[in-house]
Amino acid sequence: MSHSNEVAIERYKRVFNRFASIEKNGEKFMTKDDFVNAIAPGEDYKRLQRSQYGILFSVADQSKRGLLSLSDFTVFENLLSRPDAEYEIAFRLFDTAGSGKITREQFKQILSANIGKDAIPFDFECEWLNLYAGKAATHEMPYKEFTQLLKGLQAERLRQAFRFYDTQITGYITPEEFQKVMVDIAGHKLSDHVLDNLPTLCNVYAGNKISFANVMAFYNVIREIDMVERIVRKAVETSKDGTITKADFLYTAAKETRFSLFTPMEADIIFHFASLDNPSGKLTLRDFFRLLESKWEHALPAVAAPTPEVQHGRVHDFLKGSYGFLLGSISGAVGATVVYPIDLVKTRMQNQRSKVVGELLYKNSIDCFKKVIKNEGVLGLYRGLGPQLVGVAPEKAIKLTMNDLVRRHLSDKDGNITFTGELIAGGVAGGSQVVFTNPLEIVKIRLQVAGEAAKTLEAGTPRPGAIAIVRNLGIMGLYKGASACLLRDIPFSAIYFPVYAHLKKDLFKEGPDHRLTIGELLMAGAIAGMPAAYFTTPADVIKTRLQVEAKKGQSTYNGIGDAARKIYKEEGFRAFFKGGPARIFRSSPQFGTTLMVYEMLQRAFPFDGTQEASKALAHIAHSPSDDLSYLQSKNALKILLDVHYKFGIVPSNVKLPGVASS
Repeated sequence: MSHSNEVAIERYKRVFNRFASIEKNGEKFMTKDDFVNAIAPGEDYKRLQRSQYGILFSVADQSKRGLLSLSDFTVFENLLSRPDAEYEIAFRLFDTAGSGKITREQFKQILSANIGKDAIPFDFECEWLNLYAGKAATHEMPYKEFTQLLKGLQAERLRQAFRFYDTQITGYITPEEFQKVMVDIAGHKLSDHVLDNLPTLCNVYAGNKISFANVMAFYNVIREIDMVERIVRKAVETSKDGTITKADFLYTAAKETRFSLFTPMEADIIFHFASLDNPSGKLTLRDFFRLLESKWEHALPAVAAPTPEVQHGRVHDFLKGSYGFLLGSISGAVGATVVYPIDLVKTRMQNQRSKVVGELLYKNSIDCFKKVIKNEGVLGLYRGLGPQLVGVAPEKAIKLTMNDLVRRHLSDKDGNITFTGELIAGGVAGGSQVVFTNPLEIVKIRLQVAGEAAKTLEAGTPRPGAIAIVRNLGIMGLYKGASACLLRDIPFSAIYFPVYAHLKKDLFKEGPDHRLTIGELLMAGAIAGMPAAYFTTPADVIKTRLQVEAKKGQSTYNGIGDAARKIYKEEGFRAFFKGGPARIFRSSPQFGTTLMVYEMLQRAFPFDGTQEASKALAHIAHSPSDDLSYLQSKNALKILLDVHYKFGIVPSNVKLPGVASS
């Protein structure tokens, strides 16, 4: 016995002993309920009802005594592992006599009992059935002949169902009738998204009815859904932006298959249902996943071939660093420009000192905004923007790079990182940016408050510009308040980056098969910026006071501790949160915009072309089920559900031939 067989038998024993509830003469047995619990652990029984799993019990119960021994269970599990298990299960259910052959009458009895009286009737005297089973009730079909009959049964039921509704033989049925037919024939294969939108098939072409050609085209798409997925994956893999058009799909299908597999009508139907929520005509892999009910998985997990690691040289690394620097510069500039007026209002509110008589220029942030426009014009809202934009490029590049670098260093081999590691990565990113942000901040702040002092300047006296401020401060002066800048930027980034990462993953469900939209990226960035901005406002107030040149009569500060004590003594605790709302309104949309633009630029202009898309596709694979028995049991029902989606859900008063009562 091979090692794999030994492992399988041990698994069967483990499952059997866990669920078997009956013991006779020292031997354990499974009831029907025990059996269903064993083969369908955790099933919600929404799509597949408990009684449908129960029909597999009659296959496992070869002795027809209503109980399963370990031997019975092992034989059944071994049967499930066969490549033709779906057909073998169906054959044994119809072969109630256990003769190895099925008669026409047996087929009629089992099918009639399982489709129910409310279903679309099936004509057992049709020419199609005569071809397979002859006209005699005693005509016998061996296993392989019966499997061919089952494969063609669904198409015949579809033809008969269409004829049932098309009583006038017009070649058309209504959208509602089409929905009833497809739910009856193939409802188990379709996702809720497709089931709810089945009537919309009439919108693909002119008119408000659905032709037989439409119905058959839809059926063919369902039958070849695995090939649809294969072609879509191949097309997306070779796409530059991870999206494909109908023409891309047909071109890839023609290239990947020996003969034309999909007609133009079938391609229309595929793209119609995949694009209901994305009418752009350029669809992603996620759009196509909505076509198929996710319950059905491959019987064995697909194993992708290992991708060889590509070694890059220093030139490649330099170019990639420059690429990130450029994208960070552009996105940072966009984010800074969008919210700069709010930043200016925040700075002036924080610099307003309530101790000095007549110093209260602004009642609140809105009043400040209005007075800036009135006294300095609209351009006054953008005083100091130039130095801000100059400094944004290295600031954002260093912050984003350091956060990614430290996260990678603290992550395990699977890419997982602890919450503490996330805090450290964010804190290091915030601290590293101060070398650029402090000079930038002090020049920007002095330019922003310069408008307030304009009234006291003599006529004709020019306002100080950025270069004049830099000359006046000197190199050391540019780093005045750097410790306060660290006090603000380290906790800000330590809060922001972990919150942003978790919002994307946990709230918006970002993953290899789900690319966040612009709105979702904006929301994640903006929400993450709110707590980060507000809780670091006290440090921002202290930094502002240290960096602004004090006017006559105003307090001067000799460091963080001295500034904190004097602000609290002279203005109270609330002074530490001056400009807090303005800081939230500035930081929240700025970081939301910055990171949204950054990620969108990465998608629009990927550094390695299609490499990133290929990496994403490599992660989208069918994951193995936690319990192989569960996965194989579900798949064993596929053929039976093709016979009828309610197969196994029979009234209690209907006695199926050869099935033991439980």
